[in-house]
Amino acid sequence: MKTKMKTYGLIGYPLSHSFSKKYFTEKFLNEGITNHQYELFPIENIKSLPDLLAEQTSLYGLNVTIPHKITVLPFLNDIEEAAEKIGAINCIAIRSFEGETYLKGFNTDAYGFEASLKPLIEPQHTKALIFGDGGAAKAVKYILEKLNIEYKVVVRKAVPGTILYSDITAEILQSHKLLINTTPLGMSPNVDTCPDIDYSQLDESHLAYDLVYNPLETSFLAKAAEQGSKIKNGLEMLHKQAEKAWCIWNNML
Repeated sequence: MKTKMKTYGLIGYPLSHSFSKKYFTEKFLNEGITNHQYELFPIENIKSLPDLLAEQTSLYGLNVTIPHKITVLPFLNDIEEAAEKIGAINCIAIRSFEGETYLKGFNTDAYGFEASLKPLIEPQHTKALIFGDGGAAKAVKYILEKLNIEYKVVVRKAVPGTILYSDITAEILQSHKLLINTTPLGMSPNVDTCPDIDYSQLDESHLAYDLVYNPLETSFLAKAAEQGSKIKNGLEMLHKQAEKAWCIWNNML
């Protein structure tokens, strides 16, 4: 008897390149996992999700990327506690019960970020600057609060509870030793862009963490490294969140 194909995939828009498809396709191949496939589903409007689920009856799990990490929330039947607190979803487990599709949302970004950041934290990393305030920043804030690290959120347009890049003084950069980029600045093909800060204020006591992984060393990380700062890109975070998603899809944690 032929085993039913299990499909997993990524929703977002646009999906010009995907770490997830390459990662899971290679994982299935290398680990001899048969009858599993990973596909890209570029949907511009999240309202298309029910149609996608109706068409793709072999779907067992989805990763969620921009711009749907927040707008997908109303479509879910259940949300894990951490994801609910974060307010953003990047992983959905899909099951069918009595002919009805059941969706449960998770946030594996938080898990991946924490697992990759914690080994790098040093005593001076008590305050952080977070560049950007989108869905990824929500997971970062959740973990920093869990680790008792104070933070300021830096944005380009004034929003309550944030500061502007123009507000960042030398004193702020010297007291906030952990710098985290959650924006697409520096991502290929716009590799020359980076958060607009005075990098000369950084030194070996700083840690610069970039959620971007393409290229592996962004302009942000390169400028920080030039000042002697420790740097970390988002690749390990991606690997860890992908493996967490795989556990969720298989165990419905």
